[in-house]
Amino acid sequence: MSTSALETSVPAGRAGALCVLAAAALWGSTGTVSTFAPGGVPPLVVGSSGLAIGGLLLYLTGRLAGAGPAARGRREYLLVALGAATVAGYPLTFFPAVARAGVAPGTVIMLCCAPVCAGLFDWLARRHRPQRRWLVATAGCLAGAVLLAVGGDAGGRVDPLGIALAVAAGASYAAYTAVAGLLISRGRGSAPVTGAMFGGGALLVLPVQLAAGPAWMLHGHGPLVVAHLALVTTFLAYVLYGRGLRTVTAAVATTLALAEPAVATILGVLVLHERLRVAGWVGEALLAVALLLLAVGQRAPASTAR
Repeated sequence: MSTSALETSVPAGRAGALCVLAAAALWGSTGTVSTFAPGGVPPLVVGSSGLAIGGLLLYLTGRLAGAGPAARGRREYLLVALGAATVAGYPLTFFPAVARAGVAPGTVIMLCCAPVCAGLFDWLARRHRPQRRWLVATAGCLAGAVLLAVGGDAGGRVDPLGIALAVAAGASYAAYTAVAGLLISRGRGSAPVTGAMFGGGALLVLPVQLAAGPAWMLHGHGPLVVAHLALVTTFLAYVLYGRGLRTVTAAVATTLALAEPAVATILGVLVLHERLRVAGWVGEALLAVALLLLAVGQRAPASTAR
């Protein structure tokens, strides 16, 4: 079903929430797919490859969307530049964080920080005070995410730098969401806003790809891995996420995105044959209930950007 058809069949607020949930489900495949990258390639290089290519595609489609400019005036252009920096900052901090702290701890720390930061940014920038439903759902999601980490196979020593990088990744992701949501709430189209920010982000991570060279992309499963990261987890996922930001706040969007570790865990069990303890399955159930509570309670704001 297309996003336009979805918006006409269900209330706009819920359609936006479903778009964000769909994006989170696509992001949940990142870790599993990345394990098939050729050996010896730094996680930073693998992770930023999706942005380098997918960001360019988002920029081109944003230019062709015919939805007007991404910004008007100096302040809005500065916001676009800030958004591009946060887009680039995410893979440059998240993938090294996962490499140092582990997949489960790094992902959970990042995702637990994101909704808290987004709620704060949204409150400061748009004077949106957190609603009780969001507070309850966020608490449930955070508890579920922690149970997922505890119920998995994570372990080993604590890496302070890895934790710091994961926190930075969560703040970067939340800042992008807040900036994009602010511009879209001012009447800017989601396609040009997303395209401008990701196009700028692609340019910022390009030196990483140039330094690594393209050889790894052509070896083994490299082409399929890069294609998935660029087309699915970057391009398609952020098209959906941008449409979702038309009708949900940054705080709600980052909480809904906590569906990502649930999807990642299920894929790990089904594809990589990882084992999940009872606590992990309880976390999955808690996440599902909390996300459902938040998604069904969404209502569209008085006006939304198209």
